[in-house]
Amino acid sequence: MKKTTILMATALLVALLGGCGPQRKTRTLREARMTASLQLPRQADYLPEYKDVRIPVRDTLRVTDLDGREMILMKAIRDESTGDMVAAEMLDAAMVTARFRNIAERHGKIDLEFQVVVPPGMQDSRWQLRLHPDLFVLEDSLRLDDVVITGAGYRRAQLRGYQQYEKFLSRIIEDSLAFVDLRNLEIFIERNLPQVYALKRDTTYVSDEVFESYFGVTEQEAIDHYTNKWRWRRNEWRKAARPRMFARYVKVPLVTEGIRLDTVIRSEGGAFIYNYVQTINTRPRLRKVDVVLSGEIFEQERQIYTVPPCDPLTFYISSVSAFADATERYKTVVISRNVEANTACNIDFRTGRADIDERLGGNAREIAFIKENLRNLLLNETFELDSVTIAASASPEGSLAANNALTLRRSRAASDFFRQYIAFVRDSVRRADGAFITVGENLGEETVHGSGRARREIPFLSRPGGEDWAQLDRLVAADSTLTREQKARYAELSAIADLDVREKQMRSESWYRHVLDTHYPRLRTVRFAFALHRKGMVKDTIHTTELDTVYMKGVQAIRDHDYQAALAFLAPYHDYNTAVAYVALDRNASAMEILDPLPRTATVNYMLAILYARQGDDQAAVQHYLNSCRQDRSFVSRGNLDPEIATLIRKYALHKDPGEDDWGDLVLQDHP
Repeated sequence: MKKTTILMATALLVALLGGCGPQRKTRTLREARMTASLQLPRQADYLPEYKDVRIPVRDTLRVTDLDGREMILMKAIRDESTGDMVAAEMLDAAMVTARFRNIAERHGKIDLEFQVVVPPGMQDSRWQLRLHPDLFVLEDSLRLDDVVITGAGYRRAQLRGYQQYEKFLSRIIEDSLAFVDLRNLEIFIERNLPQVYALKRDTTYVSDEVFESYFGVTEQEAIDHYTNKWRWRRNEWRKAARPRMFARYVKVPLVTEGIRLDTVIRSEGGAFIYNYVQTINTRPRLRKVDVVLSGEIFEQERQIYTVPPCDPLTFYISSVSAFADATERYKTVVISRNVEANTACNIDFRTGRADIDERLGGNAREIAFIKENLRNLLLNETFELDSVTIAASASPEGSLAANNALTLRRSRAASDFFRQYIAFVRDSVRRADGAFITVGENLGEETVHGSGRARREIPFLSRPGGEDWAQLDRLVAADSTLTREQKARYAELSAIADLDVREKQMRSESWYRHVLDTHYPRLRTVRFAFALHRKGMVKDTIHTTELDTVYMKGVQAIRDHDYQAALAFLAPYHDYNTAVAYVALDRNASAMEILDPLPRTATVNYMLAILYARQGDDQAAVQHYLNSCRQDRSFVSRGNLDPEIATLIRKYALHKDPGEDDWGDLVLQDHP
């Protein structure tokens, strides 16, 4: 008893001593408000903040100023004793400590690169860190995939739970025959039904009916009799208990969704650093993106610490969309005084008749359509209706002369019908001066009352439309019922110049009845041509300008960072804004072709600097960049935003000394 007590006390003391370490470490976390951090990876192509120096470099270039003088450009600093600019060696940075970075948008996308840094004090074999990077873009926030850092002891505990659960699953029996006492069942059959037992070595299939005829019971009843019910029920309980047992053994399941990294740390000797790269799409007004890191620390299923948010990293976005020229573009439009509007309707006429019956076929719908057109033209605020020309057409059955006469009668009937319609609605048709239109009995005679103006006429002109063979050709060509051979035969007959002979030949074809019933009715149309003129316009034509909406849509698409859509609008114009879209899409040769002939404005020079830098021509790139800065001082700071120019600034020390009016850190010497 005494020995047992000593052992228990010793075990308790060990447990207490073992627990002091994690508790003390957790208390240190809380007191220091320890947090993981974000930092920028070292990137030579951007302007760094210098912490220490290692690699000496010196570069020079030959450039010309705007007056054509050739200069030598080299890195320089100001001598504190003399105030003169002297060439100097610039040394590469070994570490980046800045909390911001200028990054470029390309193809409408932005690559954000940062490092997640976990100090040693936040690492423990029994812990798991779950870190959450959050993006703040304009008014929105976006949680990126988590970074999970797991201690080796924590992962062993996780896997031990899975092993226990797998052990539980291994005890579940899936084969139901395992619960059947097959040996006793076989003995029963052998002793009582030897003739059935003889089937043991016979491959013949025995149906339930045959089995029952031997035993007097079904096969299932026999199997149930020799089944171990207790073992079967226990196995079913295990099947049903799988979710509950998983939760019991696996306290913290392994997570695979929504995680960028899940790594196991075996050593706690130094800071853990993970390089994180996230690509996002740009959007209008996007100028910067902030990244903040927060998280939690868990010891098994228990959260022991909340990682406070770290200081944000800020990415400032540069985009060539800023170079878009939003000046409104106008185009010249020629406006004619006289215009014409045309429409057609299918008015059915009885065979050989010319009178209009609104109850026949679809006439009511077609006539209502023409009436609406007439009314809209009479009430139009821009145009004045001068005349209406009506031409009826006929299908080819009958002689050509008869059909021409018939279509003329039908045209006149339509003219009379719609002239009466205008008379019927005359009280509702008002002009801008308040006059009323009345139509006289004579063709086209019309008088305006109430304004003192002279009489204005709207004549209805009737024309014979003849047989509409052109429309028939189109209908036959589009007919999916006719075979290729039948259409070829129709084409042969179409070569007959005499229309009466052509139609007569068609009657002997097997497909004529189909064409007669299906297509001929659609040839009996009435076409209306409305002659109009613009109110108050005296000249036949005038030239005016209006906003080029297509072009402005292209400019807006650039500003919205939708460069493919912008190019679809702007490609036909082949101008400066088209080049901006090309630069954004890295279509450098096309952009150069447009920009090179343009006047060398500050913006053109700057974009040429980007293009030459992409080609690796530092000489031309620096020359154009310096010219753009001399023309517009804002490009001095703009250069830090584009990686192509930022590389040149760093390589040749082109950044300006802010305390001077001249170039400060540029040594420009006359070339001997």
